[in-house]
Amino acid sequence: MTISEFIRQLSTKIRFSYAEDFDNVGLLCGRPEQELRGVLVCHDALESVVQEAIEKGCNCIVAFHPIIFSGLKSITGKSYVERAVMLALENKIAIIAVHTAWDNDFYGVNHGIAKALGLRHLQVLIPKKDALSQLRFFVPVEAAEQVRSAIFATGAGTIGQYADCSFNIHGTGTFLPLEKASPAYGEVGTWEQVSEMEVQILVENWQLPAAIQAMKDAHPYEEVAYYVTSLRNENHHAGLGQFGLLDEEMSAQEFLSECRAVFDVPVIRTSSHFTGRIRKVAVLGGSGASGISAAKKLGCDAYVSSDFKYHDFFQGDENFLLADVGHFESERFVSQQLADVISNILPTFAVLKSETKTNPVNYFL
Repeated sequence: MTISEFIRQLSTKIRFSYAEDFDNVGLLCGRPEQELRGVLVCHDALESVVQEAIEKGCNCIVAFHPIIFSGLKSITGKSYVERAVMLALENKIAIIAVHTAWDNDFYGVNHGIAKALGLRHLQVLIPKKDALSQLRFFVPVEAAEQVRSAIFATGAGTIGQYADCSFNIHGTGTFLPLEKASPAYGEVGTWEQVSEMEVQILVENWQLPAAIQAMKDAHPYEEVAYYVTSLRNENHHAGLGQFGLLDEEMSAQEFLSECRAVFDVPVIRTSSHFTGRIRKVAVLGGSGASGISAAKKLGCDAYVSSDFKYHDFFQGDENFLLADVGHFESERFVSQQLADVISNILPTFAVLKSETKTNPVNYFL
């Protein structure tokens, strides 16, 4: 298997199109045509991790954070980023990053946090916008099922836990085949009317090219009448953060003690004044100050994330607890999640988890 084929298969599990516009995901360095020999999964592809890959015979690193985030004007080894990239290139090691593509995946970073805290009835905290389209097309009634089935096979038409979703309206299509046409129905030069069906299917934007191609391939007409409409609807099955319910209410002390154990952190920064009980909890891995207002509006009792600034903590009150557990710690389940995803893609292949410590933050107690 080549690196490019591996990325193609990985993209069926982790939607790179879910990544935020500012992010840098996918293949960061390495030759796409190179044969894949082993995969090392890590949090950050530092120089020490690249060295670990070399020692373990892995020529591909799948990292959560992108080692190349902003543009490099030179690669001379003057920074930790350049040194990691240089070592990877010198040893023909490919580096792939997933970052916010996995952040926005329903079963990604935040799902791991929520499950570890025992939350149930999970929903997306900040649903992804501008991610949905409606595909409408017209097809002879007798061919409608085959075309729908072809589109559904691409994954389109899935809404939450429901697959093969569509809306269908019967009508009459009319057309006049011109001289150079090759009509599937009727004859050249003869006005025709056909009993047709208008089919409407919700499609995530990343699925749209495949869905349109499947529609055209399965459709009996040589010229398919169809429309694609961008929707303002939020995608409630993809986006940043999640929220859900604990099995039982907890006091702030009980909840924070649980967080300290789950995230394996010696200290948690919290807001003050909280006096209530905690049942509804929101989480967002990594820098999550942007999710505070959403968690508060949804009536959450607590919000767990990281990288809160001084003034962010003022948004906590007697009914809303902010808990900053640390950036790396909030994402501590990512490596295992990625290893599991890749192992399902490569069940007979070597998929290793990095043993190198990459958390740059230390605690002096």
